Amino acid sequence: KRGYELVAAPAAADAILYNTCSVRAHAEEKIYSALGRLRQLKKQNPRKIIGVIGCMAQNHQQQVFKRAPYVDLVVGPGQLHQIPALLAEIEAGGGPRLEVSLDRTDGSRRDVERSFESYDPLRDEAMRPSRYQAFVRIMIGCDKFCTYCIVPKVRGPEQSRPAAEIEAEVRKLADEGCREVTLLGQTVNSYRHAADGRTSRLSDLLYRLHAVDGIERIKFVTNFPKDMTQDLLEAVRDLKKCSHYLHVPCQSGSNDVLRRMKRLYTVEEYREMLARIRETLPDAAVTSDFIVGFCGETEDDFRESMALVEEARFKNSFIFKYSPREGTKADEHWPDDVPEDVKRRRNNEMLALQNRISYEDNQPFVGRTVEVLV
Repeated sequence: KRGYELVAAPAAADAILYNTCSVRAHAEEKIYSALGRLRQLKKQNPRKIIGVIGCMAQNHQQQVFKRAPYVDLVVGPGQLHQIPALLAEIEAGGGPRLEVSLDRTDGSRRDVERSFESYDPLRDEAMRPSRYQAFVRIMIGCDKFCTYCIVPKVRGPEQSRPAAEIEAEVRKLADEGCREVTLLGQTVNSYRHAADGRTSRLSDLLYRLHAVDGIERIKFVTNFPKDMTQDLLEAVRDLKKCSHYLHVPCQSGSNDVLRRMKRLYTVEEYREMLARIRETLPDAAVTSDFIVGFCGETEDDFRESMALVEEARFKNSFIFKYSPREGTKADEHWPDDVPEDVKRRRNNEMLALQNRISYEDNQPFVGRTVEVLV
């Protein structure tokens, strides 16, 4: 709306913005490498604006300018709405701009929440990669504080969007031809929003969105095990538009490791949750996340994780080698003491097990006719 248009190559651009992630150190280093490749372009055209936005901007702040002094703009996820005005200020010769949210300890919860302003404009239909599918954010932030995770620091306190606002966005998407929506939240099943004396949970929101004409599939990610309530499972069972797909990261099959991770549940509680899912939704595809090589993880701990994967028969698992994140409690309190070659071996072993299970569980689909969205 400010007159910008997409171009095919960085050399042709007046502004280059990197939208960034901070979950793993590797993602941040890739951005610094990419910025390094722009140094020469900036030299050739000093008016070219280079910006870093999103989680890494919130995490590194002034450090971005120190490592890449030719960057003009550093904007956290809570300030995305300010980007057009900031670009105009830089164009007018105002110099580099830094706009980020408060640290979690820099004010009251209300002040910190306000500084992480949710940015959920009704999007331009032409900017969505698919006309028929869309992601809809229903909440921002996280209050779980897992010891390995940087997200509560860079995304701020957990805040849920009003149900009426979410419904309006989904209705607009349906009017544009969208058939499938995926509801997003760091811990999406923690969704709670109070309005007019009534609190809406995720199950209530699903009933509301199920009534939207044109939408045929509803999914939601990522779930937190402790918040997988029975009312939510029953809503997925009873609402035909809800996909029987639940992504519920476990992270480890060892109680000792889960305690150090501060995951707030035990392996026994995770198994009990799985049993309730199987009882309520026998055909559900349940997927998970695992971290191997976390601080202090022994071979016995790893074997317990492998046993859980074998027993749970997840449809798929995303498996990561632990990497320390500066600013997390794990990095503060425990050494990264599992050697890299051990992490790699455990990662490959679990991946091989999961691939075998996924292959076996997919065999019953051979010869079946199912509905797909193309």
